Amino acid sequence: METRSQWGTRAGFIMAAVGSAIGLGNIWRFPSVAYENGGGAFFIPYLFALLTAGIPILIMEFTMGHKYKGSAPLTYKRINKKAEWVGWWAVIVAFVISTYYSVIIAWAISYSIFSFNLSWGKDTEGFLFGDYLNLTDPGQMGSFVPSVLIPLIIVWIVVLGILFKGVKKGIEVANRIFIPALVIIFLIIVIRAVTLPGALSGLEAFFAPDFDKILEPGVWVAAYGQIFFSMSIAFAIMITYSSYLPKKSDITNNAFITGFGNSSFELLCGIGVFSALGFMATQQGVPIDEVVAGGVGLAFVVFPQIINQFPALNELFGFLFFASLVLAGLTSLMSITETYVAGLVDKFNISRNKAVLFGGGLAAVISLLFATQGGLNFLDAADYFINQFGVAFLGLVEVVLMAWIFRKLNEFKAHANEISDIQLGAWWTVSLSVITPIVLGYQMFGLFKENLLKQFDTPTGNYSGYTDAFIFYGGWLIAIGAIVVGILLSFSKWRANREFKDQASKGGE
Repeated sequence: METRSQWGTRAGFIMAAVGSAIGLGNIWRFPSVAYENGGGAFFIPYLFALLTAGIPILIMEFTMGHKYKGSAPLTYKRINKKAEWVGWWAVIVAFVISTYYSVIIAWAISYSIFSFNLSWGKDTEGFLFGDYLNLTDPGQMGSFVPSVLIPLIIVWIVVLGILFKGVKKGIEVANRIFIPALVIIFLIIVIRAVTLPGALSGLEAFFAPDFDKILEPGVWVAAYGQIFFSMSIAFAIMITYSSYLPKKSDITNNAFITGFGNSSFELLCGIGVFSALGFMATQQGVPIDEVVAGGVGLAFVVFPQIINQFPALNELFGFLFFASLVLAGLTSLMSITETYVAGLVDKFNISRNKAVLFGGGLAAVISLLFATQGGLNFLDAADYFINQFGVAFLGLVEVVLMAWIFRKLNEFKAHANEISDIQLGAWWTVSLSVITPIVLGYQMFGLFKENLLKQFDTPTGNYSGYTDAFIFYGGWLIAIGAIVVGILLSFSKWRANREFKDQASKGGE
């Protein structure tokens, strides 16, 4: 059995970690979340959340992976034999996300091609849901959509091809190409966007502070939610990536660079998006709040409308925008897929190629569901429930376990401080043991209360107005199933090699 993979350079690891953190959510989620939660004033709770949850959890997960040298399941097992199921839960959450995240990248590939002749026409919403996705009613699968299926196959060929190459020659090399390309492309977009007529009004709307908003608890919860959803924390990725670090690695410095690198790109996205929205509002003669959107609507409905109205080089900037989505998506999908590849290698003592073929191949096959006419509805429900009741809830469980059940924070702090320039103190301990559990606990209580109550309301009271049956099978069952499958996998026997046994006997050191 081959020895554990390692990053070739520190820069390679940082590129990969930043590449994982920078994803589609940076581009289409952050700008609208910031605008809706106080504009410029939102940066106060956002920065607070970054410093009390984002970076502290990132440091903790970097330390866990580095100290115990294993995938998420192996790391949790080495921390405490009874905690292995948490690692598998995190891996299954990542697996589910990879099945539909890949489809969104496929959409972006299609739209990159559509940009060459602005195929979406004037009715961009009708084109997306009708001509392109040929959307059916919720719960109905329908037939495959060729213009989604073909680029989806390409996405998986690229990602699995990179993962077959390994950590150093595959993931690291790919991120060294993709991340600089992404930053350069998006900088070109932002420079063009801020020079458009009306861009200033968009930026004023984005940065104008509404300080009354930050007195609302929901705004602080939104800030913590954004940090969780954008930084790849609490679902196995950063534990896996840091397990490939060499013995002498600056944990805290790497975490700060990764955290602030991700946030800087989010700010850049906000500037570019709102400059473009300001231009669109000016062209249509409407207030900025009438054109603000987030998620799929922003990327595949509003932005094509904006590109249609560009004074020149519409096709080029359309291609650049959707190419940036493709690059951001690929770097994240690689990291998400690597979590279960590493888990399979560690648990079943199989070669990396077999793990990529089996784990990645299974995800690719399941992702075909989202390439059907009903794919968008399945994607929407799965994404909402696996994020809200998978990632966020998993983060709460992880922090409570490490801070209060296993009481590992002092041990982690000592390990990180021994090899890091920036020394951890009371700030880090208080953040993880008090602030983050309280905020996440409040968030999860509100989410469970809201969504469980809706199950006893009318069908249209559910998320996005979906029926009770569709919400149960397409949402709750997936979120709960991730935990159940995680527990079942933890009961299976470890087929460990000598390296595993030696590492375990040393406590991961």
